[in-house]
Amino acid sequence: MIKILIVEDEEAISNLIKINLSAAGYDCTCATDGLSAANLLEKNVYDLILLDIMLPNIDGYELLEYIKPTNTPVIFITAKASLDDRVKGLTLGAEDYIVKPFEVVELLARINVVLRRYNKTTSILTFDDLEINLDKKQVKKGEVVLELTPKEFELLVMLVRNVNITLFRERIYESIWECDYYGDTRTLDLHVQRLRKKTGLQKKLKAIYKVGYRLESE
Repeated sequence: MIKILIVEDEEAISNLIKINLSAAGYDCTCATDGLSAANLLEKNVYDLILLDIMLPNIDGYELLEYIKPTNTPVIFITAKASLDDRVKGLTLGAEDYIVKPFEVVELLARINVVLRRYNKTTSILTFDDLEINLDKKQVKKGEVVLELTPKEFELLVMLVRNVNITLFRERIYESIWECDYYGDTRTLDLHVQRLRKKTGLQKKLKAIYKVGYRLESE
């Protein structure tokens, strides 16, 4: 399992990130200041670090210098929004720079991009009794291999990677079908109906009225 260290002194933001990343299948650890994070880094190896800049004891810039020798990718998550701050963060070696407030969907997408860049993505996703093999493009429900179309497979992967997050219809459509969305929902709705039936997710794959869809975990 991919291990992510979240270094954020605002507890509400830290918890929000942890809840959503854990639901997406990541193993998350939180630190509320730079010194605590440094201590964790001495004892553990992480695949990715989400790092605030304005931290107690040791700030994010200083901590980044400590992280560099480990070759662990870092994404800055900060309220420092100026162009100079962005340039400084990226120049110092961060892989990405996200300004608060942010959408969790965007954070998950950027995490996936950075992990792919470092060849750290997992090839297996799980949700309930479903096992999704990204390399084989195969889905199992228990020991049974499900017969999904390529688009149904892509749709399931997108939903599982964004558990408990409402995905807008236009974003789903443009991502899966790779073309502009013009308001016609029949294609997407049909795929969702088939996916529900094949996977047994009728109760957990929810339609959000006039918005889109959300896959819910307990």
